[in-house]
Amino acid sequence: MIRLATIGTSSITRTLSRDVAGVAGIQVTHVFSRDLERAAAFAAEIAELAPDAAAPQAAGDLDALLHSGDIDAVYIASPNSVHAEQVRAAIRAGVHILVEKPAVTTAAEWRELAAAARAAGVVMIEGIRTAYDPGLQAVRELLPQLGTVRRVSFRYESLSSRYDKVLAGERVNMFDPELAGGVLFDLGCYTAHPLIALFGLPREVRSSHVQVAVRDDSPGVDGAGVAIASYDDFDADLSYSKITTSSQFSEIRGERGTLVIDHIASPRVLTLQPAGGDEVVHELPIDGPQHALTGEVERFVALVGGGDAAAAEPDQLATEQTLRLLDAIRAGWGGGAVAL
Repeated sequence: MIRLATIGTSSITRTLSRDVAGVAGIQVTHVFSRDLERAAAFAAEIAELAPDAAAPQAAGDLDALLHSGDIDAVYIASPNSVHAEQVRAAIRAGVHILVEKPAVTTAAEWRELAAAARAAGVVMIEGIRTAYDPGLQAVRELLPQLGTVRRVSFRYESLSSRYDKVLAGERVNMFDPELAGGVLFDLGCYTAHPLIALFGLPREVRSSHVQVAVRDDSPGVDGAGVAIASYDDFDADLSYSKITTSSQFSEIRGERGTLVIDHIASPRVLTLQPAGGDEVVHELPIDGPQHALTGEVERFVALVGGGDAAAAEPDQLATEQTLRLLDAIRAGWGGGAVAL
């Protein structure tokens, strides 16, 4: 049984803990927060998700927890700006790591950490649901029916429930530049990762963004953005926003047809529109509860159980390439094309 400690008390940690309860071979045994009372309250919430298991313990000292010998792995879902620091601490303690996307904020930093994890025999992967969602594989299997791909449009635009607070001048983690907030590191990841997974790195990128949450004491962050990624034979446009909502689907367009994707982060309905033919709707038969993070938990359990940290290299390469694309998108905000 993998004894998992969670770091962070946000809704994504609650979702991950719920999905852990449905996967054999792993259990949330500890909950960390710098505020011990908050950790205890969150641990009580998590206990309700797995009533047949022992209630997780609350912890308020991360270094002591990592070196306690009471845990085998950590799930890091703290603010983006402290991911790297906490990953390094877990590697030093020999504790396996599942780190919420974005794992870190640059590709260079990820390469450094991935090498250190492998050297220490520590399994480390990024928790990004698109990588392990069966919908992405279904998309991949339908691609040959499109013929030569000529255009890709991936979009994820969803108005943040906390944007009213931002407009009122309040500090919100997701829109805080000091915490590496912004939409690119959130919804933007869900457009960038499947692009890399399906087509690899583009040749160059052009991008722009809308800056929000600007105050006298803050330069603000990106609230919405677009990017054009150019390949040899086609262009891909990515659109992501937390200040607007779009009802448009994502699409992959080829010379023999178009594939319409209902939700790029977790595809469930794929509509194939052949050129000159009748459309075919593929509804994915997802067995059991459609828990968004189950796939990444299962992959993590398999890697840790396999005992070979190097087996995570394909996962780590996918994260590195996605971060390279995000690096280029941010660099493009200054104007002009950025080569990868």
